[in-house]
Amino acid sequence: MAASDDIVLELRRVDLDVQGNPVTRALSFRVRRGQLVCLLGPSGCGKTTTLRAIAGFHPVSAGEIELNGAVVSRPGHLVPPEKRGLGMVFQDHALFPHLTVHENICFGLRRMRATQRRQRSEELLELVNLPGMGERYPDELSGGQQQRVALARALAPRPSLVLLDEPFSSLDVDLRERLAAEVHEIFKAEGVTAVLVTHDQREAFAISDQVGIMRNGQIVQWDTPYNLYHEPVDRFVADFIGQGRFLRARLIDHETLETELGIIEGNRSYGWPAGTEVDLLLRPDDVQPDPQSSLQARVVKKAFTGAETLYTLELDSGTQILSLFPSHHDHAIGERVGIRIDAQHLVAFQCDVTEPARASRPLRN
Repeated sequence: MAASDDIVLELRRVDLDVQGNPVTRALSFRVRRGQLVCLLGPSGCGKTTTLRAIAGFHPVSAGEIELNGAVVSRPGHLVPPEKRGLGMVFQDHALFPHLTVHENICFGLRRMRATQRRQRSEELLELVNLPGMGERYPDELSGGQQQRVALARALAPRPSLVLLDEPFSSLDVDLRERLAAEVHEIFKAEGVTAVLVTHDQREAFAISDQVGIMRNGQIVQWDTPYNLYHEPVDRFVADFIGQGRFLRARLIDHETLETELGIIEGNRSYGWPAGTEVDLLLRPDDVQPDPQSSLQARVVKKAFTGAETLYTLELDSGTQILSLFPSHHDHAIGERVGIRIDAQHLVAFQCDVTEPARASRPLRN
């Protein structure tokens, strides 16, 4: 198979405008067959408009969108949504309330024989863990079950690409994360290629092979969830992904940093000269409990999450850092605990010389 045959979706320098206002500029990315990718970013970054443009609901102002080797969008040319061969899953399920589950799933299979439609519906109900529920109506199902039916309906005609627009935002947090993980398994089992849009990084990480972090209509970093967490390309990505605190540090050499926590050796080489002040990103998993350590910190906050407890710890200088302890390590507010730094992936950014030095700055949780 030629490399180009493996590309299901490609955006080439796409400009999108809404009511004359620019939303994306020169946006480009590719999705290969069988990949699950996500456009992740804050509200207003352009991710939903991009998904609508892929679906055919929004024209491009410049550039091209190509599906399976054919241009479906360019200025003056727009293939309608129903002719793009896509599956779509929306956040509000969009099920037909007067149709049974079977009838909803089979809605796009009218060209198939009745026995074939029934067989495909039953296969998909098994796949989405709803066996035997084909004769129920949507209002007899929970929110999570309705979303599973919506997924089954999108998969029924075996589309070349499935688009998901904030598909779990109406569900509670626990169900959202569980269903996201299930969707990953379902799509992999079906060999589905999919593009997800969300502002929730847990959803993105649970489903996706690759994630594009969007900001102001541009993709800042396109990478695996692992690399986005451990190797963010800039402060925006570092801030948006995960939790952590920035700690002021000084570069001793290309791989060694001096901090108030001591000397920390990096796993990469920085090109800045010795003596450069940097902000070092410490994630909660970089700060490990160590009862025997001479490095002590005071517990100022704690959040029990089940298997782990997230502690906010204050150093003698007043600097605050985050740490994950096993949940059986139960420490009271005000208690001093021993810690050690085990930062396998150091991330540092050169300090802004116009900004006054601060020992620690919180990241968005």
